[in-house]
This record gives sequence, structure tokens and C-alpha cells, in this order.
Amino acid sequence: MQALFALITAMVISMVVLPLMVRLSPYIGMIDQPSARKVHCTPIARVGGVGIVLGALVPLLIWMPMTDQLCAYVMGSIVLFGFGALDDQRELDHYVKFIGQFIAVGIVVFYGGLSIDRIPFVTETLPPSIAIPFTFFAMVGVINAINHSDGLDGLAGGESLLTLLGILFIAYQAGESINQVVVIACAVMGGVIGFLRYNTYPAKVFMGDSGSQFLGFTLAFLVIILTQQINTALSPALPALLLGLPVIDILAVLFLRAKGGMNIFHATRNHIHHRLLDLGFSHQASVVAIYSTQAFFVLSALALTYEADWIILMLYSLVCGAIFILLTQAEQRGWRRPSKEYAATMLPSNPVDQEQGLLSKAGTCQFLFLQIMIPFLLIYVAVAIPSVSSDFAIISALLVVVLALDLFFGRAGRSIIQQGSVFICAIFMVYLSTLHLPESMGGIEVVIYSLLAGSIAVTLKLTKGLGFKTTSADCLTLFIVLLVGFFQDIHLLGVNLTEIALKSAIVLYGCELISNQNTAQRNILNSAVLCVFGILALRWIL
Repeated sequence: MQALFALITAMVISMVVLPLMVRLSPYIGMIDQPSARKVHCTPIARVGGVGIVLGALVPLLIWMPMTDQLCAYVMGSIVLFGFGALDDQRELDHYVKFIGQFIAVGIVVFYGGLSIDRIPFVTETLPPSIAIPFTFFAMVGVINAINHSDGLDGLAGGESLLTLLGILFIAYQAGESINQVVVIACAVMGGVIGFLRYNTYPAKVFMGDSGSQFLGFTLAFLVIILTQQINTALSPALPALLLGLPVIDILAVLFLRAKGGMNIFHATRNHIHHRLLDLGFSHQASVVAIYSTQAFFVLSALALTYEADWIILMLYSLVCGAIFILLTQAEQRGWRRPSKEYAATMLPSNPVDQEQGLLSKAGTCQFLFLQIMIPFLLIYVAVAIPSVSSDFAIISALLVVVLALDLFFGRAGRSIIQQGSVFICAIFMVYLSTLHLPESMGGIEVVIYSLLAGSIAVTLKLTKGLGFKTTSADCLTLFIVLLVGFFQDIHLLGVNLTEIALKSAIVLYGCELISNQNTAQRNILNSAVLCVFGILALRWIL
């Protein structure tokens, strides 16, 4: 239960803090200006790290006991966040940033007892004289790998989210004794999810160094604990697959810079995402291509958890080699991805469909079904579940007050409080229905969720003027659902994780579709959410 509340708390904090920081960004100098190396053309607030870090650390301080290792992680995160925020504000020198990274790593190594004692192909544990310097090298390397992967909207956040999901699965399978790793992973995932709300193309906010360095530090910290301390039966080569593309990308970039006689710390446009853009891929297509590769690596890590080191590293090397061979060959031969205009000329002309009006009406009917069915489903679950625990009830009581104040006294339009409340309500109801409703309801649930999924698809396909476009975040959601679905027997927080992922995706897309079309404050969905929170709170009180 701690993991669930850590995720939700982190997500809400991140979503609430970021709009405030965007408004403050011009006054505190945290603005990312366009340049020849960057892909954006207008100044963007570089404050995403504030939402991610606060969102991740506050739940840990609330829900977790402060062990030496967790305390070291929090202190190291704060140090990195401080140096990163200064860099976002003043553009620090590379060597100054290295000082912050070494301080943060030193805290978790010497105070938190973190070290890499086992490496691939070596059966003996490394002595401290080798293990400690190698740990510094590896963690600083991962911090910079994630930092340098942050070049397109949603890229570093999405890659980190996929890696965190893989860590979460493997850590949970190792047993309840590693609750700390599970909760940290969930808290950071919540912070990233809240951030991606504003970072999906076209981004309203960038994470900056304060966010990317924190994510790299967290990923390195978790994979080391996972493979070196919690479950030593895991292959020490597994981090290569879990960390995936950012690591090989930074190694290739450093190689190309050194080969070209440049300062290896001098920023250039030879990262994978830059090379894809130069080959004619769109911003979103480049992000989706990298998401796909990262999802493959994480999925491979889950499938090869206990395999031999050589199998894992061979797979990693073959895939990475294929990627760079294809990129290099395409660049040398002058290949460019066909433009949309060219693709359109290759398609047969499509006359106006005389039945377009009928199709539009069908889409409208399906949308009306969504507007009625989703609020009804949320309220039904709140009434039908046999009991409400105190933690859910207390959170619901707080949210019913906050949401009511926003609906009746807030500004007109769709506020962040309304968005967050709808999101939390949907997750609560999916989780509680899966946990508490009898198995005899299983067949009915399959029918209901199938109808909802079909209605969403039909609405998006046939209804004109929705203003709802699929983005790279939708592809990321699909990859996450596929990753979860690969391991159908995984149970987390007492429920089947695959079932939760599928149901949540359907309900959340339905809620997003409804909210996107009806921005009035007191609409049927917001009223239903307010009613659900009130029911949960009253059932516990009475």
C-alpha cells in the first residue's frame, strides 16, 4: 500500500508544483533559450526537475522509515538537485557539475554502504580498493548518460519510466524485504508521470539538469542495490539491459567526439535523437523509435533475469551494434525519411465519403456513451465495494474538500486540481474494484471494459473536431501496458498488475477524452468524482 500512495502522492505533487514553477521561471532565470544544438525554437521553462524531485522525495519522507541507505539517497538527491538547479539557472562549467555528482555518489557509497562488488565474468567479489572507484565511475557515468539523453520532449522521462518499471518488477519478485526499492521506484515514477503531463511534445516545460541528473542518480542507485545487495543471484550484466539505450548512446557520443579531436565534454549534435532528426524523422517519430528500443531492452531484462552474463551482454551488443550500423549506413548513403507530403502523393485519392455524416453521428453516440458510462462506473464501484480502508477514506475526505472549493470558487476552466482529482479517482476505483469486487463480476467487467475501449476507439476515429491527438506519451503508455502484460502472473499490492494496467489505461483515456471536450467546471465527470470521494469518506465515517 505504501508504494501505491507514494506513486499517487508524487504524481499529484509534481502536477501541482510544475504550473507554479513555470510562472516563476522567468523571475528565477530558469529558462532554456533556443540554440543551434537544441531542437526548440522558443524559450521554455527549465523547472521540471523541481516537480520530479519534490514529487519523489516528499512521499519517501512521509511513507518510509529513514534507514542509513535511504537517508544517504535523499541527501545525495538534494545535493544533485542543488547543483542541477544552479546549472539550469547559470549554466555551470562541466567540472563544477562533476563536483556535485561526486559528492552525491560519495554520500551513498560511504554513508549508504553502496558499492559494486560483482562484475560480469568475474566470480570473485572485488576488493574495496577497486569496488569503490568503479562504483563512482559507473554512477557518474549513468548520471551523465541520462542527462545527455534529455534532448527531445518526453525522451529522458519516458526512458527512465520504462527502466523504473523494469526495476520495480524485478525488485518485487525478490520479496517483501526490498520494500524500500519498490517504494522508491514508485515514488520516482509518480514524479516522472506528473512531469510528462507537461513535457510531451510540444513541451511546456523541460526537466533541466536538476531533473535529469536526479533520474540518472536514482536509476544507478536502484540497479546497484538490486543486483549487488538484494538479489545476488541476478546477473551483474543485467543493468546493461535495464539502463539500455542512454548508456551506449553516451559512450558512442564520447567516442565520436574523441575521434573528431574535440573536447569530449563539449556538447555536440551526434546523439541518437539528433541523428534521427537529421535523417528526416519527426520529433515524435524519433521519440517513439527510442521508446521502442528502450522497451525492448527492459523487456529483455525481465525475460533474461537469471541468464548468463555472456547471453545478456551479447544481446545488448548485437542490438546496439545494429542500431549504429543502420544509422551510419543511412547517413553515408544520404538516406532521408520520406516527408508526409511525399507519402500523400503515393496514396490513391480518396473521394468524399457520402456516409461521413452517418459515421460522425455514430462517433457522437459512442462519445455520449462514454460520458454516461464512465461516471456511472466510478460511482457504482464506490458504492459496491464491501469496505473502505482508513487511508483511502482520509485521502478522499481531503480531496472532496479541495475539489469542492476549486469547483465552486476557482477560476473558470479546467484546473490542475480537477485533472489530478479525476486521475486519482480513476486509479482508486480501478484498484478498489479489482481488489474487492467478487470474482463473479469478472465476466461483466470484461464486457464493460471492452465496450469502453471500443467506444474510445470509435469516438477517436469517427468524431470530428475533438481536438484530441495521439502523442508519444500514448505510445509510452502502450509500451508500459505491453511490458506489464508480458508477465501476467505478477501481483502487486494484492492485485494482478496486468489487469490494473489495462483497466487504468481504458478508464484514464476515457476520462481524458471527456475532460478534453467539456472544460466547464461543474460537468458530469467532475461531479461524479466529487461524489465518489464523498461516498468513500462517508462510508468510513459511518
